[in-house]
Amino acid sequence: MLTRREFGKLTLAGLPATAFLGTSESVFGAFAQAKPNSVFGGVQIGTITYSYRSMPDQSAEATLKYIVASGISAVELMGGPVNAYARARSPFTPSTEAGRGGGGGGGRGAGGGRGGGRGGGGRSGPDPATLTASWNGVPCAPAREGNEGGGGGRAQADPPLPAAAPPAAPEGGRGGQTPEQQAAANEERKWRMGLSMDIFKDLRKMYNDAGVSIYAVKDVRQGTDEDLEYTFAVAEALGANHVTLELPGGPNAAASLKRLGDWGLKKKIYAAYHTHLQGSMTAFDEAFAISRGNMANVDLGHFVAGGNQGGTPLDFLDKFHGRISSVHLKDRTLPRNCALNLPWGTGETPIKEILLAMRKNRWTFPASVELEYNVPQDSDAVQEVRKCVEYCRAALK
Repeated sequence: MLTRREFGKLTLAGLPATAFLGTSESVFGAFAQAKPNSVFGGVQIGTITYSYRSMPDQSAEATLKYIVASGISAVELMGGPVNAYARARSPFTPSTEAGRGGGGGGGRGAGGGRGGGRGGGGRSGPDPATLTASWNGVPCAPAREGNEGGGGGRAQADPPLPAAAPPAAPEGGRGGQTPEQQAAANEERKWRMGLSMDIFKDLRKMYNDAGVSIYAVKDVRQGTDEDLEYTFAVAEALGANHVTLELPGGPNAAASLKRLGDWGLKKKIYAAYHTHLQGSMTAFDEAFAISRGNMANVDLGHFVAGGNQGGTPLDFLDKFHGRISSVHLKDRTLPRNCALNLPWGTGETPIKEILLAMRKNRWTFPASVELEYNVPQDSDAVQEVRKCVEYCRAALK
């Protein structure tokens, strides 16, 4: 594993100072002349656009600038930029309630692109009595209720989710909406169903012209068959080969997995499920068995924070590489070390070993950077994602 010091030397040696010391605008200028290429040793490094959630402009155009400035040439695109672009192209002014619903936010809760939120069947935090006092000088803290771990200083457990109103019952089945919220959600849905797919084809062209391909979309709407038709049509128009969503749990999981997987087979676009602390060697067994259209969008950092249940991330890759559409990378610690989210090279996720295994075995699924550690005050998300990309480049050189 590369140390933080070794990684820092490689990063600073290979990039202009403006990429790290200036503003995000100076980063854009530094890399505006060349299209990005984040394929290293045959391994496609990408990112999920959730990594840029702290940046001020969440439009599709600004998000593309962030991606290019990070040196990334392929991406998992969340619903926020997609829906923002569609609204800019099609006259629609949502009411206040509609603006907070699942259609426009692209948030990580149900209906907003990362459906199922962070709960998603994950385990509770570790027993405080089993925690170490610190990890690499970072104090550990007992897991907070409703979170996946604790942290202090530079460390961070999973960040809070963006606020979002519950989606309409037909979209997410959660109900409990006021009549005003229901009317607003129906208004947004009616608008969405009338959109031309040419809008999304134009969005794809804008990204492709900048040197960025879209391999996945995270904005799954599954309330009705019409909603699923829309979901997969948008994904196809954007050039994605899979859609991503949280791994279903509970009594209706089997029915959801069957429906989504078979729909994906019909559309030739896989349904790939994301995991948090429930990630394990058996977490996807039901999904894989129930439909060949179901794949994994496994988070290998969360896999470690969940305790490497049944095996390590490398064991998972060895066994299930044929059922993986993409993986998420982040550097986390084991439960006994507080399941921290840390700058790359300082945690316990075997990122370098994962990348080398992908290169050695010629596995072609993308590895997505997901920025979740605390961004330093003198930096921003673009610069930190760029550092993660450079970590991958150094590991694969």
